[in-house]
Amino acid sequence: MNHRKSLRKLNRTSSHRKAMQRNLAQSLFEHGQIRTTLPKAKDLQPFAERLITLARRAREGSLIARRRIHALMGERSLIPGDHRSAYEDMTDAKRKQVMVARSGRRHRTGAPKGRVAFTAESVTHRLIETVAARFEGRPGGYTRLVKLADRRIGDQSFLAIVQLVGGEEGPGSVTRPGKTSRRRRADARYAAAVKAAKSFSKNAATGKKSAAARPDGDGAADESDS
Repeated sequence: MNHRKSLRKLNRTSSHRKAMQRNLAQSLFEHGQIRTTLPKAKDLQPFAERLITLARRAREGSLIARRRIHALMGERSLIPGDHRSAYEDMTDAKRKQVMVARSGRRHRTGAPKGRVAFTAESVTHRLIETVAARFEGRPGGYTRLVKLADRRIGDQSFLAIVQLVGGEEGPGSVTRPGKTSRRRRADARYAAAVKAAKSFSKNAATGKKSAAARPDGDGAADESDS
């Protein structure tokens, strides 16, 4: 019996489904919007709204809400967008200094410390201090879901974009992602097949016309000569 419990299993086990929700929510709070399949987007939206509500309570000083966020979403270290290129050029030792302090604890705020020009920021700190601060006084509806006309190559799944309300782009101005190599190869194969079909139909029509224009007498004369 369901006992009023409705959820999307998404062909995954419970542990896999919870890990997927955490990863999608962390990416949403890191980038502001994500592009995924429609069932995953519908499953993510209430989960993200619940986390933002808890973050607003934690921002007001609730320790229970902060612990609940850690239990639901976990932790991830984020590199600020302005310093990602510099982080990629660092050695492994420098990256470790950016991610973890000498005591072994993770950096939380992303502020520079010591000789390091910048440090990593925890996704929980980003959620409470940056994301929740944008929705002060808003009773709900922190995210929006935009259905896309595109479909994923392979299984033709419907796609959608989940955005944080406030600084998002409108449905008509959502930037279309660049074509992947797989999409370019599929388009090239489709164009070649269309071109081959057109040439085949054109040659078939030309052959029928030439056969219809040939007189019957010439054909009989050729057969008698042979």
